[in-house]
Amino acid sequence: MNEESKGLWANIRAKQARGEKPASKGSEAYNKAVADAKKINAQEVTMCEKCALGLLEDIKAGKFELNEAEYDGRQVNLGKPMKGDVKKFKVFVKDPSSGNVKKVNFGDPNMSIKRDNPDRRRAFRARHGCDNPGPRTKANYWSCRMWSTKPVSQILKGK
Repeated sequence: MNEESKGLWANIRAKQARGEKPASKGSEAYNKAVADAKKINAQEVTMCEKCALGLLEDIKAGKFELNEAEYDGRQVNLGKPMKGDVKKFKVFVKDPSSGNVKKVNFGDPNMSIKRDNPDRRRAFRARHGCDNPGPRTKANYWSCRMWSTKPVSQILKGK
């Protein structure tokens, strides 16, 4: 890799100006570019000790919200409801008391959420005590959230 290069986009624009087409997938030039990119990504990023300790303290203090964690050996998104396997929906949350990642299953897979009907929504939210739904680690919290006025499709997308 040439250390004096001006960058990826400068190279792409120069090729376009010469009338060259981009490297096609599987070609020698494409494979070389992919290998070079992997080398760059594999390089270690160094940080001063003071900065690292400050960042660690900020994470422990909860100033940064971590969106990913490991559950049963795989990476999962935290706090984002998705279609479930056991129940209708599932969500992964970090339990504040133990620090472990928990899978919360909720919703009846055989029933639809009829939250667009104001009377049904009011009755559900009153029956389940959605004014104070409890901690995020309980199914009631997430069921109440699904029965809010926000569309379910936006809740599942994480908006």
